[in-house]
Amino acid sequence: MSELDRHLAEAARGLPVAGPPAEAIDRLYARAEEENLIDVAYAQVDSPLGPLTVAATRRGLVRIAYPDRALDQVLERLAEAVSPRILEAPARLDPIRRELEEYFEGRRKRFDTPIDWALSRGFFRRVLQTTARIEYGQVRTYREIAAGAGNVKAVRATGNGLGSNPMPVVVPCHRVVRTGGGLGGYTGGIERKEFLLALERG
Repeated sequence: MSELDRHLAEAARGLPVAGPPAEAIDRLYARAEEENLIDVAYAQVDSPLGPLTVAATRRGLVRIAYPDRALDQVLERLAEAVSPRILEAPARLDPIRRELEEYFEGRRKRFDTPIDWALSRGFFRRVLQTTARIEYGQVRTYREIAAGAGNVKAVRATGNGLGSNPMPVVVPCHRVVRTGGGLGGYTGGIERKEFLLALERG
C-alpha cells in the first residue's frame, strides 16, 4: 500500500491523517483528485440550522446531515452504501456551499446542483424525486407526494421515506405537510421545519 493509499484509507475511516505537514496534506488531496481516488468528498458548511455535513460524488450531491447526526456515522453509512474512498475536500463542495449560503440568505429559490440518488431506492426514491419538484414557498400533502410517487395509499410509507431523506433542505421535505395543514414530522426536528417554511414565506 502506497503512502497515498494509506492516508486515503485513514481518512475514509474517519481517522486523522497523521504525519505530513499541511502542505503535504494539500498535495495529497490534489493528487487524489488528479488520480480520481476520491469517490465521495465531504465538507462542513455553516448554516442558521447548525453546521451541516455535505457530501457529493462525481454524479452530484449525495448527503446533507444536520449536526445531531454524528460525522463518523454519516461517513460510515456513505462508505457502506457508496464507496469507502471518502475524503474531506471542501473545494469540491464549493458550488453547493455557495447555493446553500444564498438560500439561507433568501437569495436563492432553486438549487442547481445535480443530485446523486445512490442512498435511496424504489418507492422511497420516487417519493424524494417527487418532493424535489415542489416549488419554493409551496407545500404539498403526504397524500399528494404518495400519489406522485405512484401509490396514493402509501401515505405512511411516504412519511417514513421523507423522515429518512438523505438530503434535507435541497430535497425539500420541509414542504410536505399533513392534510388539513398540520406540519407533520421532520428529519431535523419540527423547529427546523418551521424555520425553513418561515424563511420561504419571506
